[in-house]
Amino acid sequence: MSTNASLFDRAQRVIPGGVNSPVRAFRAVGGTPRFIARAEGAYLFDAEGRRYIDYIGSWGPMILGHGHPAVLDVVERAVRQGLSFGAPTEREIELAEEILKLVPSMEQVRLVSSGTEAAMSAIRLARGYTGRAKLIKFEGCYHGHADALLVKAGSGLATFGNPTSAGVPPEVVQHTLVLEYNNLEQLEEAFARHGQDIACVMIEPIAGNMNFVRAEPAFVRRLRELCTEYGALLVFDEVMTGFRVGLESAQGLYARLLPGFRPDLSVFGKVIGGGMPLAAFGGPREVMEKLAPVGPVYQAGTLSGNPVATACGLATLKEIQRPGFFESLAARTRSLVDGLLDVAREAGVPMSGDSEGGMFGFFFAGRLPRHYGDVMATDKERFSRFFHAMLDRGVYLAPALYEAGFVSAAHTEADIQATLEAAREALRAA
Repeated sequence: MSTNASLFDRAQRVIPGGVNSPVRAFRAVGGTPRFIARAEGAYLFDAEGRRYIDYIGSWGPMILGHGHPAVLDVVERAVRQGLSFGAPTEREIELAEEILKLVPSMEQVRLVSSGTEAAMSAIRLARGYTGRAKLIKFEGCYHGHADALLVKAGSGLATFGNPTSAGVPPEVVQHTLVLEYNNLEQLEEAFARHGQDIACVMIEPIAGNMNFVRAEPAFVRRLRELCTEYGALLVFDEVMTGFRVGLESAQGLYARLLPGFRPDLSVFGKVIGGGMPLAAFGGPREVMEKLAPVGPVYQAGTLSGNPVATACGLATLKEIQRPGFFESLAARTRSLVDGLLDVAREAGVPMSGDSEGGMFGFFFAGRLPRHYGDVMATDKERFSRFFHAMLDRGVYLAPALYEAGFVSAAHTEADIQATLEAAREALRAA
């Protein structure tokens, strides 16, 4: 038995499914998960000493690559000063100031420890601010595992969502309406029926949990108009896209396409923590001051604003503001996606792909999906074969076709070319 298999067998005896987050179990693609021993730059090294070019990047945070010297230096100093205080620190203020400087739509921000916590808190805040209960989300968008968000579409637009997880009572999701991503007709009808009761609409502007699917500008424009018209808050979930698709995040991309655009609330994670457990939500002062201790909406956390996590996040945000950082990252990511499409074309395999900044996705389909149904219609079996063929050749892609990929500043042109050569061989094998 291999070391990875032995570790997985051991893990399954003490951890449900052998993993602490479901996608790591390789259930979507089959096979044995790789247990990672260490990481460096653009590479992961498993328990057997095998090296992989890493396109997961801890699911997005490692935009600088693993073990960036500037980040390690400040984290090591922060560790020596103390792991956790449960009291305010100046570094919390510095990180908040840095985030607000880069996100014009926000005047105040609250730091938390996970994307789930940030999204859950943003929804509670929206409900507390508007005095309404209902929320809209979109099929295929993932906003964490809070009960109200573990929902699939109902049998028709008039009905609200159904739980997708055991342990979530139907009455908990009775106020969650699930619509099809990029479907203007459903959006219009939902507001026509329920507009006066909708507290917020939450959306991933580039959905990274159905691989990589963009919200179309016309859809975002109408979404903004309807939220404004009916007094609902528009919540951009930028846990994945925040400071990953560009320094201005996804909302900045849409502001360039739709002058004057801004969401009401924003949720951030991943990159702002640089690999440490840290997330945030924020918006205008008028809305944020509904939070305790100044307002009636309660939210708290023992490790919120942790001094080591804030040090890591602050160092990361400073590095990605260096001149030319995102231009270089975007070009490298684009060269990967263009190369994959060229290799697939040579092999006669239908493939589509897209990227923005350091985030990318590809599908075994002739055209880019517009919504979750399109994603589900892509060739899942071919993806699983391709995934394992790439893994065998030292390239670590996300072990599920529903997940976006990530390129870091540590990836070199040689890494991209090695990946494309592996893909050429893998497509022959798969």
